[in-house]
Order: sequence, then structure tokens, then C-alpha cells
Amino acid sequence: MNVNDIPGLDWEKGSGLLPAVVQDAHTGAVLMVGFMSGEALHQTLTTRRVTFFSRTKERLWTKGETSGNVLEVLSVSADCDLDTLLVQAVPTGPVCHKGTPTCFADAAPTDAVRLAFLGQLEHIIVQRLAQKPEGSYTAKLYSQGPSRIAQKVGEEAIEVALAAVASEDDKVVTETADLLFHLLLLLRARGLSLADVVRELEARHAARA
Repeated sequence: MNVNDIPGLDWEKGSGLLPAVVQDAHTGAVLMVGFMSGEALHQTLTTRRVTFFSRTKERLWTKGETSGNVLEVLSVSADCDLDTLLVQAVPTGPVCHKGTPTCFADAAPTDAVRLAFLGQLEHIIVQRLAQKPEGSYTAKLYSQGPSRIAQKVGEEAIEVALAAVASEDDKVVTETADLLFHLLLLLRARGLSLADVVRELEARHAARA
């Protein structure tokens, strides 16, 4: 959506306001819900920071204007009836005023949110490699090069196979977690990402559908 789409939305149904659901662009988690006027939506699209219309204060307010925990906008979409907005954004800190990551802190995490942690783990790896904190296993192994990381991937894969035939489920889970971590590090060492692997899987699925 861009600013040219604003007049075509159904502003009459909500008396000039549209509900806006904000979703974490990386994890898919619902972060919060607010209301946008045409002016608030225009500001959101132009500044790329989520801006609502406060019904209590009767003015525009940008999320994080006092706390600094803004929501960086990646995309805004309208639903099929053009009367509700979906904002996909990246939070820069806790979203809720209570300090929780979302305003729905009691909601059980979905499988999709849990799987999205792999993407977060990629970002954590990047941070470790950039900051090189003292004692960081990640930074130390990365400094030894792709060959050493590949060796670790092989070792962890063997551990997974052995656990699968000779150990309890919890051992399979822990060994698989080790393997996934080292795979992510190996991908990073090759200039690749988990998204590249997912695209390959999607392409294979599409070819066989």
C-alpha cells in the first residue's frame, strides 16, 4: 500500500478510523492493535513508523514517541473489505507499556512463532560475529573458517543419528538443536541464510504440486 491508496479505503464504516493490527514482520506474532485515521496512515506510510490516532487524546501518536520503542514499518495492507489494516513491522524494543514483547503477553506462542526463532538466532549469530564478545563460542568457531565449521556440522549430524537410534527423545532434541545452530553458522560463513534454504524447499514443493 502507498499513500495513493488511502482515499479508496472504507473510512465511513468506522467513522473515519480503521482498526490496524500490527504484526511482527519476522515472527508473525501479533504485537498490538490500534486505530488509524487517514492522516495517521499517511504519516505511517511516509515516515515508515507506526502512527495511530489516539481516541482518548484525540491526536496522532507515534508508537514509541516517549519510550523510544518504535515500530519500523515494512508493509501495510488492507483486508478484502478495505476496512481493516495489517501492518507488518519490526519492533525496536518491548511493544507493550508493561514491558512485554507484545500487548498479548498471555497468548500461547504458535508453532510459527517458535519456528521464527531460527530467524532470530541468525540475527544473534550476526551480532556475536560483529561484537566478538570475550569467550564467545560462536565468534571463536567462526574465526576458524568454513572447514572447521563444516567439521562440527558433520560431528553434530552423527550425534543426532546416534541419538535417534539409541537415546530418549530429549537427547534427540538437544542434539538436533546443536546441529541446527552449527548449520546456521555454516550458512553464515558461506554468505547464505536460512531464507535461501527455505526458498529451495518452496521451489521443490511448487515443482511437485
